[in-house]
This record gives sequence, C-alpha cells and structure tokens, in this order.
Amino acid sequence: MEHVRIQIHGIVQGVGFRPFIHRLVGEFGLNGTVKNTSSGVELELEGARETLEAFLRALPGRAPLLAVIEAIDADWGGKLEGYTDFRILRSRVEAERNTLISPDIGLCPDCRRELLDLHDRRYRYPFINCTNCGPRFTIIKDVPYDRPLTSMGRFPMCPDCDREYHDIENRRYHAQPDCCPVCGPHVFYCDAEGREQPGDAIEQARATIKAGGIVAVKGLGGMHLACRCDDPAIAARLRKRKQRDEKPFALMCRNVEAARRLCEISPAEEELLSSYHRPIVLLKKRVEGLDHLSENKTLGVMLPYTPLHVLLMGEDLVALIMTSANLSDTPILYQNEESLAALRGIADGFLLHNRDIQTRCDDSLFMVLDGKDYPLRRSRGYVPFPLRVPGSRGGILACGAEQKASFCLSKGDYVFPSQHIGDLKNYETLAHYEQQIAHFERLFDSQPTTLVCDRHPDYLSTAYARERAEREGLPLLQVQHHHAHMAACMADNGLTGPCIGLIWDGTGYGDDGSTWGGECLIGDYAGYTRFGSIRPIPLVGGDRAMKELDRVAWALLRDAGCDTGSIPNAALYESLLTAGLNCPESSGMGRLFDGVAALLGLKTLAGYEGQGAVLLEAGIQEDEGSYPLAFAGDPLRFDWRPMIRAIVAERAAGVEAGRIAARFHNTLLEMAAVMCRRAAEASGLHDVVLSGGSFQNRYLMERLPARLAREGLRAHRHIRVSCNDEGLSLGQLMIANTLYYE
Repeated sequence: MEHVRIQIHGIVQGVGFRPFIHRLVGEFGLNGTVKNTSSGVELELEGARETLEAFLRALPGRAPLLAVIEAIDADWGGKLEGYTDFRILRSRVEAERNTLISPDIGLCPDCRRELLDLHDRRYRYPFINCTNCGPRFTIIKDVPYDRPLTSMGRFPMCPDCDREYHDIENRRYHAQPDCCPVCGPHVFYCDAEGREQPGDAIEQARATIKAGGIVAVKGLGGMHLACRCDDPAIAARLRKRKQRDEKPFALMCRNVEAARRLCEISPAEEELLSSYHRPIVLLKKRVEGLDHLSENKTLGVMLPYTPLHVLLMGEDLVALIMTSANLSDTPILYQNEESLAALRGIADGFLLHNRDIQTRCDDSLFMVLDGKDYPLRRSRGYVPFPLRVPGSRGGILACGAEQKASFCLSKGDYVFPSQHIGDLKNYETLAHYEQQIAHFERLFDSQPTTLVCDRHPDYLSTAYARERAEREGLPLLQVQHHHAHMAACMADNGLTGPCIGLIWDGTGYGDDGSTWGGECLIGDYAGYTRFGSIRPIPLVGGDRAMKELDRVAWALLRDAGCDTGSIPNAALYESLLTAGLNCPESSGMGRLFDGVAALLGLKTLAGYEGQGAVLLEAGIQEDEGSYPLAFAGDPLRFDWRPMIRAIVAERAAGVEAGRIAARFHNTLLEMAAVMCRRAAEASGLHDVVLSGGSFQNRYLMERLPARLAREGLRAHRHIRVSCNDEGLSLGQLMIANTLYYE
C-alpha cells in the first residue's frame, strides 16, 4: 500500500470533475479523499502502487468534456492514513489561488430533453442545469467554486435536489447551480410600466412578442431585447426606440434547421453554432428581404443557449431579433431594477428572474474562415478561460485601448483576456471596466506589478493606467497601438521571432503624433520599424470625418486632382484645410474605405463605426479587375491617388458600383502582397501576421493568405483573440513581458 497526493490544475471546478473522480476511484478500488482548492482539485489516495499509477494514466483521457487539465502533480510516499472509503471534502481556501474558472456553458442535450419532458419534475423549468451545462462565470462571486460563493447561495436546495447533489450516479452530483421549481430561482413578467403580472411569465412574454411587441429578456450575462424578425416595421420600431438606426441585429434561431432557412451554413459553421460555446456566428444570407436586419451579406445568428431561451422560442417562433439591451454607448444592462428604469419606453414587457448576474458578459461573435473559427468578439462561452502563450511570466496588467475595450491579466504562464467591455467613452463603461479588472485580480489572485497601456494620451484606459501606476508606485509602459496589434497576432499564433506585421485599422496613435492605420511593420515583441503605410488623408474636422464620410471623399478627390464639386460643403472644407483648422492627417485604412464608400454613393453619414467598410464589402459584385498601384517614400507608402482617379473615371463611365467595390478590394490585396514582398526582401523574413479591425472583412481574409503565399510568404491570422482592438491588450502584455523581463 502507498499514499499519493495528487494536485490537478486547469478548469476542473464546475464541470463535474469531482463526481468523475469519485466514479473513477471506485473503478480502481481505491480509497481516500478529494476536494476543491484555490488551485484546482486535490486528491489523497491509498492503494497498490501499480493501481495508483494505472489510475493516473487513465485520468486525463476519461475527464469530463468541459474539463481542461493543464497539469497533474503527484507526490508519493506520504504517511498512510488507512482510508476505508472515498469522500468528497469541503473545499480548501489557500493563501494563493490558482484556480481556472469555466465559462458559461450552453444547455446540454440531457437537460433539454428533461426540460421538455412532461413527466420530469423540472418540466419547463427555465433554470435546469447539470455539471455539463449552465451558468459558471456570470454567477461566481469568488473561488473556490462552491454554491455559497455564487448567486445560487441564496437558494438552499430542497430534499430532492440535495439527494441528487450527493448521488454519485447522478449527473448533478456536486453541481453547484443545481435547483428545481421548489427551491430555485423563478421567472416573472412585468408590463411596460414595470408592474409584475400574475400568470405564466414565459407565455406572457411570448404573447407580447407574437403581437409585435418588444420584450426585455434577462439571460446569462445581461439583458436582451427580443422581438419578431419577420416584420420590417417591428425592427424599425426597435431601432427608433433603441437609437440604433442601421447597425445589424443578431438573431436567435430555434435550431440549425431554422437558421438554414435564412442562411447558408457550412459543416464547420454548424459545428460552431451548435457548440457548447454557442456564439453568434456570421452566416451568409440565402434569402432576400432581410436588409431590415443587416445591410451586409451576412446575418449574425445564434441558437438558444439557456432553457429560458428554449421555452421562449417554443415550437412556433422560428427566429427572433435578440440584441443586447443597453443605452447608447453604455454596457449591457444586467440588473432588474436598473433595466426596468432604463428600458422604460423601449420595452413593451420584461421577462426577468431573481438569480443575480454577478458579471455581465455579452454574446461572443465569430465567423468561420477556411473551416476554422475566427473570433470577432470573445466573451460569453469563452471568458474567463485563459490562454497559454510562450514566454509569459505573470504580474502584468495590460489595459487595452478605447474602442472595443478589453484588458489582459497575466499570472505565471497563463494570460487571462477579459470579456468584451465596450467603447471606453463614458463613466458607465469606465466603471464596468474598473470593476472587471478588480474582479479578475480577485478571482485569479493576481496583483499586477507592471502596467501597460496605449500611447494615446486621451484614452480613458491610458488615464486609468497612469493614475493607478502613480498611486501604487508601479512601472508603466506605453505601447504603440499597431505594434500591440502585431504582437497580439504573434502571441495568438505562438510566434516569438521577428516577423512582418500587416496592420490595417481605422485609428491608432502614431509615433509622430499623427493617426496611423494602414501599416506594414517589421519587428518582434521588443521593437519594430515602420516599413510601409499609405499616403496620409487629411481629415477635415478631425473626428467628424469618421461619421461624415463625404469629408473623407472630398479629401481623396482633392489630393488626387479630381473635381470636388459633387461634394456638399466643398468650399467650406477647402477653407478649413487652407487655414489648417482641425485637419489632422490619417494613414488609417478605415478612412480609405470610408472615402471610397462615399464616392460610390453607398454612405455619406455613418450610423456606426466601420459602416463604410461594411457597405463596400456588401456591395461587391463578381469582378477580377483592379486599379493601378503606386508606391513612394520611406516608409514605403501606397499612393492611392491613381486608384482614386481610376475610380472616378469608371464611375463617370457608368461602371456599376459593385464592380468598382470589387476592384477596390482587389487593389488592396495586390498592394498588400507587393508591400509585404518588399518587406520580406528587405528583412529576410517570411512570416506575416494580419491584425487590425479592417481584417474583419471576409472578402479580404478569404483571399489575402493565398495571395501572400504566391509571394512565398506565410500568413498568420488571429485564432483565439479578436483582430480588432479587443485583442490588442494581449499584444501590449507580451511587449511589456519582453521589455521588463528579458
């Protein structure tokens, strides 16, 4: 007989791990104990050496689906305790916490079957869950992951649930959110004035939706606004009330078959759509008449991921608009009273419940490229699962940027990217941002010793980092925006050596104080050189040009030597530029998209960030043509003036806007290939990382890697964090990790 102490690290809490261990121990005839700790799960086992070794060999391959085992440490030779059975002990809180926490998990097939079983005691109970599904991250207050430290702590189990909880053969064995209609949370329905109504809450919500109303629905990580998607008038009413004039709406479809009625779905897209992550997936439209939902060629579609959603859809609602409930530019609403007040006049009814959301968390957003997942927003279903990246040593808080804000915290070789926070432009979002930083530091027991942020002096994330660094006496590193993008994609792909970075976005504070955004960099985590860019575009009125796109179109025409008479206010813009009044220059690729969209008459007043690029891509018609390329200067700049002159000439000749949009995109593909080839010739490097918000463009991303390959270059795209500014904090962290630790 021998004694072994086994410590298991990874996502091993809240995923049915201790019940699995209990059953596996029984198979091998061993005795001892198991308990959650602040570092994972700890076992004390006694038995014959060969039996214990066989148990350790079997453990990783037999673990629950949702478990992620990062390490198993076995300490042999302890004192024999003479165990006569196997028991689950109370969790132990340690001085240092190293627990990994599971994301929220979509409804599993077993719970769905019970939910719809007339004879099951949880029939139509909207909080059914087990160790294989249900809330995790959004209900956790602290670790270890035990019921008293979650939102379920206020709901004592009834005898039946308690019996399940302690039954080793039951899949709810030690499931912390386990509950039923007798002992668990309940839903209730309020009318438009916030008055609670008697009766079946879900059926009342369904009736309001069927009648054309808008219902606020409390989900896992916050509120949604739900309504029918088949009537443009209903969608228009929602847009007017929410002040969301043109931005696409996400849909929730009853099942894959329902989604297939609206969209083309590949096997890889179906797998992602149906996965336990349950993100929103961008799918190509297959039917006409959906422009009231999305002006793009795609729809954002998700499947029901909670029992409440399944019941709300029922058997007759094929698809619903399901958009985050928030006021303009503020975080998603997640508390009952706050939502009743904030959404009055927007929602016609409220489907709420009394289980508190501890952490708000938006839906994740993905597309599929070449059969592989491509993240555009990493949030519910993925966060707070960490990343392992080569060289991370811990102790760094990266504060991100402004748009699509996020942060990133490192501990040891783990990196914890936050969920989507929103645009850091107001107090509400800043407060949410600061709360989540504190929450992550507490959950993962990581007090940063170094802070890193963007160089932009006016970002609220920069102000937060500066103030905290000064208050706590911590070193602060400010990182150039596009270098951070480049480093993020390097880390995402496990690259450590120097490479070429093609970074295309709308806005980033450059080393010279101007706005960058169409950059070709050469470097690594330690530093970079700016090899290439695009010819700067003067932005008349500064930030106003990001919404009033005809200002950019005017600047393109003027610089290209074309007639600007078709642009309203052309004389005013000329006088402002001549006087040098608030006319900063920008090399942002996003501005080039904006200006061309305005030239083609697709959009002159943007309703949301990046709309010009969205409409240009959406308008593409089949065409293999392209426009002249010209380069000059050091850094090597793409001179877009010949392209603009060609566009103007073709427009005057009556060439369709869709063909011009295709040729514009094709020109950018050729420009990227030429610029990266020259960077490779100058540096001897052949790895190219692609990052920045412009690479959310499916047309570009479906073609650019192959085009670069024809130049002998290896393209690397994002695979775990977003290419937009949400993923940028990972790059900041890795740059600081290199500069401060090497």
